[in-house]
Amino acid sequence: MIQKGDKMRQKRFQRRKFCRFCADKAAFIDYKDIKTLRNYITERGKILSRKMTGACSAHQRELTVAIQRARNIARLPFMER
Repeated sequence: MIQKGDKMRQKRFQRRKFCRFCADKAAFIDYKDIKTLRNYITERGKILSRKMTGACSAHQRELTVAIQRARNIARLPFMER
């Protein structure tokens, strides 16, 4: 019989996130590829964290630089309303 405390101790299986850029063997992340970059920012214009996206640390840094470059040349908005 499962008691109340036992149910809380059980862990759910969670699929491990993987880096899409490593899986695709992307040479670099292009700041001109707006479709890809939009997946990594929120509706408010904030950059999503590694925890949320599943990107590895090297690609997350590249992603951040690419988003900032796209914002500076007005391809991506700094903030959406």
